[in-house]
Amino acid sequence: MGWSGLVAPRLPTRWATPVHAALGAVLVRWTDAPLGLRPPASRSGGRLGLSAAGAVAVAVASATVVPAVRVGMRKRSMPEPVAEWLLVRIPIGTVWSEETAFRAALGTVAAQSFGPRWGRILQAVAFGLSHVADARGAGETVVGTVAVTGVAGWVFGWLYDRSGSLVAPMLAHLAVNEAGAVAALVVQRQGLMVDSPI
Repeated sequence: MGWSGLVAPRLPTRWATPVHAALGAVLVRWTDAPLGLRPPASRSGGRLGLSAAGAVAVAVASATVVPAVRVGMRKRSMPEPVAEWLLVRIPIGTVWSEETAFRAALGTVAAQSFGPRWGRILQAVAFGLSHVADARGAGETVVGTVAVTGVAGWVFGWLYDRSGSLVAPMLAHLAVNEAGAVAALVVQRQGLMVDSPI
């Protein structure tokens, strides 16, 4: 769960999502970061976010035809229960908590201190580094994970700044996580069907 794993790494699963979501909200309140959840900012964020989410979904779907990607998806461990993971833990425990913490709270403070350009870079670097524990836990390369999530953090920050609403990066972030999870589930189930005896 990125940053939340650094704050509360030993929380039982049932408490992790509400605690992380609450921490994100507290950080927003503490920094007085603008969320842009009301019109007209929310409409702008929705349009930009849906465009980004659509592009992400197409990219993930296209990637599943690559054999190496399919192998990785088949090896991926899925949290249980899957429905709770997809409907609660990803959107609230990951997307809401990370977007409020990084794009809204840290992004706002960093932009005020270092300017918009360097502020976005700072929050993106912090976002990438917050996934070190996740990379080690999943057996993935730390450098690669930090680089990919850092770039994603920069893009999410750009969406936030461009639209003036947290809706845009939340939709894009949600698409990344949900599309990747659903694609892995589909690939794994296809593998079970192929491997099962007739």
